[in-house]
Amino acid sequence: MTDHLAAQPEKQPVLRVMPMPSDTNPSGDIFGGWVMAQVDIAGGIAAMRRARGRVATVAVNEFLFKQPISVGDVVSFYADVVKVGRTSVTVDVLVIAERHPDHPVTVKVTEATVTYVALNKDGSKREMPAD
Repeated sequence: MTDHLAAQPEKQPVLRVMPMPSDTNPSGDIFGGWVMAQVDIAGGIAAMRRARGRVATVAVNEFLFKQPISVGDVVSFYADVVKVGRTSVTVDVLVIAERHPDHPVTVKVTEATVTYVALNKDGSKREMPAD
């Protein structure tokens, strides 16, 4: 997947982060739960922008780990709204890792689909605004 970023030069990540040694499991790979949390943050940013306000995660529809992430990888999270319902918004999140700065390699490491619900300030559901 080395062409992903070159194929979409106008697309900017919603979130970019470098995992640290404290984020690893006993095998030295980044915890899946750490990746899931970052995906939720990235998807939540896209959902919040579309909802124009507060949202909460209601479902993780799909989550695929394709390759492990390592300490030192620069991990980018790309989020796209794929469906808007009456009170909910569904977001696809693509996770790309940039590795080996001396000989850069870019790989797809995770992809996920997450659904969020739009909320009022008091936490009750609200309708999504028109686009």
